[in-house]
Amino acid sequence: MFESTLPWGSPELMRASAFRRSLEEVARQHQDGSLTTRLSSLSPSLLQDLMRFEQKGRQTELLEVMAAAVRHGHDIAVHLQSGEVVVPLTVFTAHRVVHSPLAIADFLALPLDALEVLRVEPALLPRPDLFTLARPESQQLYSPLGRLLWELALRGSRDELLPEIAGQAAYRITPGVDLHALELTGSMAQAVERLKRQTTGLKEIAEWPGFDRARAMRMLNGLYLQAGLMVSRMHPAAAPDSWFGSRS
Repeated sequence: MFESTLPWGSPELMRASAFRRSLEEVARQHQDGSLTTRLSSLSPSLLQDLMRFEQKGRQTELLEVMAAAVRHGHDIAVHLQSGEVVVPLTVFTAHRVVHSPLAIADFLALPLDALEVLRVEPALLPRPDLFTLARPESQQLYSPLGRLLWELALRGSRDELLPEIAGQAAYRITPGVDLHALELTGSMAQAVERLKRQTTGLKEIAEWPGFDRARAMRMLNGLYLQAGLMVSRMHPAAAPDSWFGSRS
């Protein structure tokens, strides 16, 4: 038995065992089994994007799901297992907000690298309007998408580059991008300042103070998901580094 990873006073959530039983029941009713239960009724473009990871013989990670939703501009609902419960997360890409019954501070306090994606489907909730987002009672339910994407990139389960920015490349932060909401400090803030001034390859970034291979890739994933990263394939700094292999 897993202990609950949720803070005391959190809303009551569905038990993971019950949710999995419902997925198994749906799978028995369809020939394509787990695919139907995990990736339900998604648009063809988004489904094809996520299937790149499923076809590798592993389950899709949350950061990959979020990146695909942002890239295609689709609102989705993701059902995540954390310990014994299922935490729903709805992504509204155009509004750049996410909805969850857990307050954002409580969600980010979960072990992000242990969250398991159980099901992805089109968003079930209506898109929030400005009046909804401005209500005091909504402040605990809706939170900025950018902050969540950044934390998932740094602390989630994926420690390799996303396919869109992997390979022979050099990187620089897009001029004018606003990263103040990320509240950067220490070596991360220093690295971001350097990337604002120079185009740099992965190997060099990994050798900066406070960085290694995994942290460099996590930072680049996070910047990419803030729409804050320029990727150059022809820059001299984009020399191939064989030890920087990446998985799709």
